[in-house]
Amino acid sequence: MIIPSQCRRRGCQISMSHKASPWENGGCESWMKTLKYEEVFRQEYRDLAEARTCLERFIETVYNQQRLHSALGYRPPAEFEQTLVAQEHVSAG
Repeated sequence: MIIPSQCRRRGCQISMSHKASPWENGGCESWMKTLKYEEVFRQEYRDLAEARTCLERFIETVYNQQRLHSALGYRPPAEFEQTLVAQEHVSAG
């Protein structure tokens, strides 16, 4: 087992939850669940190359462009970002 001091000597940045704080990884866990249930478990990939292609397609065309996110006011991330950019232009101009 590698201990934190060995990680630091090797120049690694340690990324662990604080003691008794399991919630810090919640966003990542939620994302992985979504990816598995909405893409991975619904497919049979022939090989690693096909899996990578399909996962990239899912992330770019479904997750970012179509899937509604409650944390973003039930909008897809791409639409949410466009709104932010438009608001910044209005504020700057």
